[in-house]
Amino acid sequence: MFPFWRRNKNKKIVTKESVVSSKDLTGKADAASAETEVSPVISFHPDWNQITDEDRYVFQFLNNELPPLKPSQLSLSGIDHQIEPNNGSLIVSAFLRNSLNQPFTLKETALILLNEKGEKVARKTFDLSELGQLEPRTSRPWHFVFEHNVINDDFMPLGEKEWKIAFEIKPKHKLDLHKSWEEKLPKEEKEKLAALVEEKIPAPKEGEMNFMGLQANFNEENLHVTLLIRNGSDKNVAIQQLPLVVEDAAGEVVATGGFKLEDFEVKAHTTKPWTFIFPKSLVQKENPDLSKWKAYAKQ
Repeated sequence: MFPFWRRNKNKKIVTKESVVSSKDLTGKADAASAETEVSPVISFHPDWNQITDEDRYVFQFLNNELPPLKPSQLSLSGIDHQIEPNNGSLIVSAFLRNSLNQPFTLKETALILLNEKGEKVARKTFDLSELGQLEPRTSRPWHFVFEHNVINDDFMPLGEKEWKIAFEIKPKHKLDLHKSWEEKLPKEEKEKLAALVEEKIPAPKEGEMNFMGLQANFNEENLHVTLLIRNGSDKNVAIQQLPLVVEDAAGEVVATGGFKLEDFEVKAHTTKPWTFIFPKSLVQKENPDLSKWKAYAKQ
Protein backbone atom coordinates (compact mmCIF):
# COMPACT_ATOMS: atom_id res chain seq x y z
CA MET A 1 0.00 0.00 0.00
CA PHE A 2 1.00 3.57 -0.55
CA PRO A 3 1.44 5.04 2.98
CA PHE A 4 0.90 8.70 2.06
CA TRP A 5 -0.73 9.55 5.39
CA ARG A 6 2.27 8.31 7.33
CA ARG A 7 4.35 11.10 5.85
CA ASN A 8 1.66 13.66 6.69
CA LYS A 9 -0.84 12.80 9.39
CA ASN A 10 -2.87 15.95 8.70
CA LYS A 11 -3.00 15.46 4.95
CA LYS A 12 -5.91 16.87 2.99
CA ILE A 13 -6.64 16.51 -0.71
CA VAL A 14 -5.45 19.69 -2.40
CA THR A 15 -5.28 18.49 -6.02
CA LYS A 16 -7.65 19.64 -8.72
CA GLU A 17 -10.51 17.24 -9.38
CA SER A 18 -11.23 16.01 -12.92
CA VAL A 19 -14.97 15.66 -13.53
CA VAL A 20 -16.61 14.34 -16.72
CA SER A 21 -20.05 13.27 -17.83
CA SER A 22 -20.58 9.56 -17.28
CA LYS A 23 -21.96 9.30 -20.81
CA ASP A 24 -18.59 10.36 -22.26
CA LEU A 25 -16.86 7.31 -20.74
CA THR A 26 -19.54 4.71 -20.18
CA GLY A 27 -22.32 5.67 -22.57
CA LYS A 28 -24.60 5.61 -19.53
CA ALA A 29 -26.51 8.41 -17.89
CA ASP A 30 -29.27 8.37 -15.32
CA ALA A 31 -32.75 9.63 -16.03
CA ALA A 32 -33.46 13.24 -15.14
CA SER A 33 -33.94 13.75 -11.43
CA ALA A 34 -34.70 16.57 -9.03
CA GLU A 35 -31.60 15.53 -7.10
CA THR A 36 -28.74 17.99 -7.55
CA GLU A 37 -25.94 16.49 -5.43
CA VAL A 38 -24.51 13.00 -4.83
CA SER A 39 -21.86 12.14 -2.23
CA PRO A 40 -20.25 8.82 -3.24
CA VAL A 41 -19.42 6.42 -0.40
CA ILE A 42 -16.10 4.59 -0.12
CA SER A 43 -15.82 1.22 -1.88
CA PHE A 44 -12.69 -0.93 -1.73
CA HIS A 45 -11.69 -3.42 -4.41
CA PRO A 46 -12.04 -7.04 -3.16
CA ASP A 47 -8.26 -7.48 -3.49
CA TRP A 48 -7.78 -4.71 -0.93
CA ASN A 49 -9.25 -6.79 1.87
CA GLN A 50 -5.91 -6.90 3.69
CA ILE A 51 -5.54 -3.15 4.29
CA THR A 52 -5.35 -2.06 7.89
CA ASP A 53 -8.09 -0.33 9.84
CA GLU A 54 -5.91 2.79 9.88
CA ASP A 55 -5.72 2.75 6.09
CA ARG A 56 -9.46 2.32 5.81
CA TYR A 57 -10.05 5.18 8.19
CA VAL A 58 -7.79 7.57 6.30
CA PHE A 59 -9.31 6.71 2.92
CA GLN A 60 -12.76 7.20 4.44
CA PHE A 61 -11.74 10.53 5.93
CA LEU A 62 -10.25 11.83 2.68
CA ASN A 63 -13.25 10.70 0.66
CA ASN A 64 -15.61 12.50 3.02
CA GLU A 65 -13.63 15.70 2.46
CA LEU A 66 -14.41 15.72 -1.27
CA PRO A 67 -17.24 17.87 -2.67
CA PRO A 68 -20.42 16.18 -3.89
CA LEU A 69 -20.90 15.36 -7.56
CA LYS A 70 -23.79 16.24 -9.80
CA PRO A 71 -25.90 13.36 -11.17
CA SER A 72 -24.36 11.23 -13.95
CA GLN A 73 -20.75 12.23 -13.35
CA LEU A 74 -17.41 10.47 -12.96
CA SER A 75 -14.42 12.06 -11.30
CA LEU A 76 -10.76 11.48 -10.53
CA SER A 77 -9.43 13.04 -7.33
CA GLY A 78 -5.70 12.74 -6.78
CA ILE A 79 -4.59 11.78 -3.27
CA ASP A 80 -0.80 11.68 -3.49
CA HIS A 81 2.13 10.52 -5.60
CA GLN A 82 5.64 9.18 -5.25
CA ILE A 83 8.53 8.11 -7.47
CA GLU A 84 9.47 4.43 -7.32
CA PRO A 85 13.23 4.57 -6.58
CA ASN A 86 14.07 1.31 -8.37
CA ASN A 87 12.68 2.13 -11.82
CA GLY A 88 11.59 5.78 -11.81
CA SER A 89 7.89 5.00 -12.19
CA LEU A 90 5.45 7.56 -10.86
CA ILE A 91 2.81 5.99 -8.59
CA VAL A 92 -0.32 8.08 -8.25
CA SER A 93 -3.11 7.35 -5.79
CA ALA A 94 -6.56 8.70 -6.56
CA PHE A 95 -10.26 8.21 -5.96
CA LEU A 96 -12.40 7.24 -8.94
CA ARG A 97 -15.86 8.45 -7.95
CA ASN A 98 -19.24 8.13 -9.65
CA SER A 99 -22.73 9.47 -9.09
CA LEU A 100 -24.55 6.96 -11.28
CA ASN A 101 -27.52 4.98 -10.00
CA GLN A 102 -26.41 1.85 -11.87
CA PRO A 103 -23.32 -0.40 -11.74
CA PHE A 104 -20.82 -0.27 -14.59
CA THR A 105 -17.34 -1.37 -15.65
CA LEU A 106 -14.87 0.87 -17.39
CA LYS A 107 -12.68 -0.19 -20.32
CA GLU A 108 -9.33 1.02 -21.61
CA THR A 109 -9.07 4.74 -20.96
CA ALA A 110 -6.25 7.24 -21.38
CA LEU A 111 -5.32 9.18 -18.25
CA ILE A 112 -3.07 12.21 -18.08
CA LEU A 113 -1.14 13.92 -15.31
CA LEU A 114 -0.93 17.70 -15.20
CA ASN A 115 1.40 19.68 -12.97
CA GLU A 116 0.56 22.88 -11.12
CA LYS A 117 1.05 24.90 -14.33
CA GLY A 118 -1.31 22.68 -16.31
CA GLU A 119 1.55 21.09 -18.29
CA LYS A 120 1.16 17.44 -19.32
CA VAL A 121 3.58 15.41 -17.21
CA ALA A 122 2.48 11.94 -18.34
CA ARG A 123 -0.06 10.06 -20.41
CA LYS A 124 -0.92 6.38 -20.34
CA THR A 125 -3.80 4.15 -21.39
CA PHE A 126 -5.03 2.06 -18.45
CA ASP A 127 -7.28 -0.98 -18.48
CA LEU A 128 -9.78 0.35 -15.96
CA SER A 129 -11.69 -2.92 -15.97
CA GLU A 130 -9.07 -3.96 -13.40
CA LEU A 131 -10.92 -1.80 -10.89
CA GLY A 132 -13.78 -4.29 -11.13
CA GLN A 133 -17.47 -3.49 -11.28
CA LEU A 134 -18.09 -0.04 -9.87
CA GLU A 135 -21.22 0.07 -7.79
CA PRO A 136 -23.65 3.01 -7.85
CA ARG A 137 -22.63 6.19 -6.02
CA THR A 138 -19.27 4.89 -4.87
CA SER A 139 -15.70 6.09 -4.59
CA ARG A 140 -12.91 3.59 -5.29
CA PRO A 141 -9.30 4.35 -4.28
CA TRP A 142 -6.69 3.06 -6.71
CA HIS A 143 -2.98 3.27 -7.46
CA PHE A 144 -2.08 4.23 -11.04
CA VAL A 145 1.48 3.48 -12.21
CA PHE A 146 2.99 5.71 -14.89
CA GLU A 147 6.22 4.11 -16.08
CA HIS A 148 9.21 6.35 -16.64
CA ASN A 149 8.98 6.06 -20.44
CA VAL A 150 5.57 7.83 -20.46
CA ILE A 151 6.74 10.68 -18.20
CA ASN A 152 7.90 14.02 -19.57
CA ASP A 153 10.83 14.83 -17.29
CA ASP A 154 10.86 18.44 -18.52
CA PHE A 155 7.66 19.08 -16.55
CA MET A 156 8.66 17.27 -13.38
CA PRO A 157 8.35 17.40 -10.42
CA LEU A 158 4.60 17.02 -10.35
CA GLY A 159 4.22 19.28 -7.31
CA GLU A 160 2.61 18.85 -3.92
CA LYS A 161 -0.64 20.66 -4.66
CA GLU A 162 -2.82 21.76 -7.55
CA TRP A 163 -1.63 18.84 -9.69
CA LYS A 164 -4.25 16.80 -11.47
CA ILE A 165 -4.94 13.29 -12.74
CA ALA A 166 -7.59 13.44 -15.42
CA PHE A 167 -9.49 11.47 -18.04
CA GLU A 168 -8.29 12.29 -21.54
CA ILE A 169 -11.57 12.93 -23.33
CA LYS A 170 -11.11 13.38 -27.03
CA PRO A 171 -13.35 16.04 -28.56
CA LYS A 172 -16.08 14.80 -30.85
CA HIS A 173 -15.00 14.70 -34.47
CA LYS A 174 -16.87 17.36 -36.42
CA LEU A 175 -17.17 19.15 -39.74
CA ASP A 176 -15.10 22.28 -40.34
CA LEU A 177 -15.79 24.16 -43.56
CA HIS A 178 -13.35 26.43 -45.34
CA LYS A 179 -14.60 30.02 -45.30
CA SER A 180 -15.36 29.85 -49.04
CA TRP A 181 -17.61 26.82 -48.50
CA GLU A 182 -19.16 28.40 -45.43
CA GLU A 183 -20.19 31.41 -47.50
CA LYS A 184 -21.45 29.63 -50.62
CA LEU A 185 -22.83 26.27 -49.54
CA PRO A 186 -26.61 26.17 -48.91
CA LYS A 187 -27.73 25.49 -45.35
CA GLU A 188 -29.27 22.14 -46.31
CA GLU A 189 -25.98 20.94 -47.82
CA LYS A 190 -24.06 22.03 -44.73
CA GLU A 191 -26.43 20.03 -42.53
CA LYS A 192 -26.07 16.94 -44.73
CA LEU A 193 -22.28 17.13 -44.60
CA ALA A 194 -22.30 17.64 -40.83
CA ALA A 195 -24.56 14.61 -40.36
CA LEU A 196 -22.30 12.51 -42.59
CA VAL A 197 -19.10 13.50 -40.80
CA GLU A 198 -20.37 13.54 -37.23
CA GLU A 199 -22.92 10.71 -37.22
CA LYS A 200 -22.67 8.34 -40.17
CA ILE A 201 -18.97 7.61 -40.71
CA PRO A 202 -16.53 6.63 -37.97
CA ALA A 203 -13.95 9.18 -36.90
CA PRO A 204 -10.36 8.57 -38.03
CA LYS A 205 -8.08 6.72 -35.68
CA GLU A 206 -6.12 8.63 -33.08
CA GLY A 207 -3.30 10.57 -34.73
CA GLU A 208 -4.38 9.53 -38.23
CA MET A 209 -4.69 11.85 -41.23
CA ASN A 210 -6.59 10.41 -44.19
CA PHE A 211 -8.78 11.13 -47.21
CA MET A 212 -12.26 9.84 -47.95
CA GLY A 213 -13.77 10.16 -51.40
CA LEU A 214 -17.11 11.97 -51.53
CA GLN A 215 -17.78 12.60 -55.21
CA ALA A 216 -16.00 12.24 -58.56
CA ASN A 217 -17.34 13.25 -61.95
CA PHE A 218 -16.39 14.90 -65.22
CA ASN A 219 -17.46 18.46 -65.90
CA GLU A 220 -16.86 18.92 -69.59
CA GLU A 221 -13.36 17.43 -69.89
CA ASN A 222 -12.13 18.22 -66.39
CA LEU A 223 -12.27 15.72 -63.55
CA HIS A 224 -13.80 17.11 -60.35
CA VAL A 225 -12.95 15.15 -57.21
CA THR A 226 -14.40 16.08 -53.82
CA LEU A 227 -12.61 14.64 -50.80
CA LEU A 228 -13.13 14.66 -47.07
CA ILE A 229 -9.76 15.52 -45.53
CA ARG A 230 -9.85 14.04 -42.03
CA ASN A 231 -7.59 14.90 -39.12
CA GLY A 232 -7.66 12.55 -36.13
CA SER A 233 -4.72 14.15 -34.36
CA ASP A 234 -4.55 16.66 -31.50
CA LYS A 235 -2.85 19.26 -33.70
CA ASN A 236 -4.05 21.50 -36.52
CA VAL A 237 -2.50 20.57 -39.87
CA ALA A 238 -1.75 23.23 -42.49
CA ILE A 239 -1.63 21.91 -46.07
CA GLN A 240 0.17 23.98 -48.68
CA GLN A 241 0.80 21.41 -51.38
CA LEU A 242 -0.96 18.13 -52.04
CA PRO A 243 0.03 15.64 -54.78
CA LEU A 244 -3.00 13.46 -55.52
CA VAL A 245 -3.61 10.23 -57.41
CA VAL A 246 -7.10 9.07 -58.42
CA GLU A 247 -7.83 5.42 -59.26
CA ASP A 248 -11.03 3.97 -60.68
CA ALA A 249 -12.95 0.75 -59.95
CA ALA A 250 -10.38 -1.26 -61.89
CA GLY A 251 -7.58 0.10 -59.71
CA GLU A 252 -6.11 1.97 -62.67
CA VAL A 253 -4.79 5.53 -62.42
CA VAL A 254 -7.28 8.03 -63.80
CA ALA A 255 -5.45 11.24 -62.97
CA THR A 256 -2.38 12.52 -61.16
CA GLY A 257 -1.72 16.10 -60.17
CA GLY A 258 -0.21 18.45 -57.63
CA PHE A 259 -2.30 21.14 -55.96
CA LYS A 260 -1.26 24.31 -54.16
CA LEU A 261 -3.56 25.38 -51.35
CA GLU A 262 -3.68 28.78 -49.69
CA ASP A 263 -4.87 29.43 -46.15
CA PHE A 264 -5.90 25.79 -45.85
CA GLU A 265 -5.81 24.24 -42.38
CA VAL A 266 -7.51 21.11 -41.10
CA LYS A 267 -8.13 21.65 -37.41
CA ALA A 268 -7.57 18.92 -34.84
CA HIS A 269 -10.36 16.32 -34.76
CA THR A 270 -12.19 17.79 -37.75
CA THR A 271 -12.98 16.93 -41.35
CA LYS A 272 -12.73 19.51 -44.12
CA PRO A 273 -14.23 18.85 -47.59
CA TRP A 274 -12.50 20.20 -50.68
CA THR A 275 -12.92 19.82 -54.43
CA PHE A 276 -9.84 19.26 -56.60
CA ILE A 277 -10.09 19.90 -60.34
CA PHE A 278 -7.88 17.87 -62.65
CA PRO A 279 -7.69 19.52 -66.09
CA LYS A 280 -7.81 17.35 -69.19
CA SER A 281 -4.01 17.44 -69.44
CA LEU A 282 -3.72 15.54 -66.15
CA VAL A 283 -6.36 12.89 -66.97
CA GLN A 284 -4.62 9.68 -68.00
CA LYS A 285 -7.54 7.35 -68.72
CA GLU A 286 -10.52 7.83 -70.95
CA ASN A 287 -13.95 6.62 -69.82
CA PRO A 288 -12.90 5.42 -66.36
CA ASP A 289 -15.34 3.48 -64.19
CA LEU A 290 -16.05 5.87 -61.33
CA SER A 291 -18.72 3.68 -59.74
CA LYS A 292 -15.96 2.94 -57.26
CA TRP A 293 -12.84 5.04 -56.88
CA LYS A 294 -10.26 6.28 -54.44
CA ALA A 295 -7.85 9.17 -54.12
CA TYR A 296 -4.66 9.27 -52.10
CA ALA A 297 -1.60 11.44 -51.59
CA LYS A 298 1.27 10.50 -53.87
CA GLN A 299 4.40 9.59 -51.95
